Amino acid sequence: MSAADASTASSPHTPAICVIVVAYNAGRHLAACIASLQRQRWTDFEAIIVDNGSADGSIEALGPLPVPFRLLPLGANLGFAAANNRGAAASRSPWIALLNPDAVAAPDWLERLMAAARRHPEFVMFGSTQIQLADETRWDGLGDVYHASGIPWRGGFGQRVTGAAPEGEVFGPCAAAALYRRDAFEAAGGFDERFFCYVEDVDLAFRLRLQGHRALQVGSAVVRHAGSATTGRSSDFTLFHGWRNRSWAFVKNMPGPLFWPLLPLHVATLAGMLLLALLPGSRNRASSCWRGLRAAVAGLGPIWRSRREIQRRRRSPVARIAGAMSWSPLALLTRRAMLRPLRPSGSGQDGQA
Repeated sequence: MSAADASTASSPHTPAICVIVVAYNAGRHLAACIASLQRQRWTDFEAIIVDNGSADGSIEALGPLPVPFRLLPLGANLGFAAANNRGAAASRSPWIALLNPDAVAAPDWLERLMAAARRHPEFVMFGSTQIQLADETRWDGLGDVYHASGIPWRGGFGQRVTGAAPEGEVFGPCAAAALYRRDAFEAAGGFDERFFCYVEDVDLAFRLRLQGHRALQVGSAVVRHAGSATTGRSSDFTLFHGWRNRSWAFVKNMPGPLFWPLLPLHVATLAGMLLLALLPGSRNRASSCWRGLRAAVAGLGPIWRSRREIQRRRRSPVARIAGAMSWSPLALLTRRAMLRPLRPSGSGQDGQA
């Protein structure tokens, strides 16, 4: 089936949610991911599996896909950011859910996300509780945190599960398992495809925040996530893109009154991290980090031009953006989660529309 076929193969009914699964050599994880979607209690959804040119047989192993599943082959690896944009463009559902191919969603995952969206219409981004697939006693993530130094992280990653996951406002959702309101996603231009992969979700969340939008971490919406199953958590690929993209995200999005005062902190923090990567046994890491940093500097021209347009359209006060970030050195060192309590809402009821 071609991309054009996929874009026209949807049923006359527009489902409430389009779930996008971007697959690239996802191996055995992909079948488990799709099976978890087939078990969802919320049934008003379609699922588009965007194949980024997989060559490991994982797509063929799925066999014929029943409705509401569709395959969107891209023929090559365009990256996580571009593939999600293609998937979003192939649907008109008012909500866009993203699920990584190495994630397994609980049967009530979509139901919980949509219930939260109905309770809190003031939010446009919703994150999931992520538990490590290989060790269910450890968090994989409780929402993305953005530090004033320009360093983002997945809150709580690797820390011990101590009870039910909390609910609260976060800087942004981790795109491994997230829900976005389509109109806001499209108004922001979707993911920046120059990022290819990594930090693209932080960049999108930052741009949505600059437009005055907010993100809610939904404690009861749970997935189990392997994480970097295709690329490797500390591979050259992962480090290169992570280092390049977080500097791009900082330069693009940090509002002017914060950008210049915080730029020395950003540079100093990167220098410190680079020194840590030079410690014995980490030489390969330092090389990858340095290449990513050099690529970030080399690409600053187009990124700076994007910054001008993004900042020109900013609607959110600088103080609100500053308040959504972490300023704690201890939080940066411990990579802890940062969820803010919600103001009373009281609107909407749980359940399927």
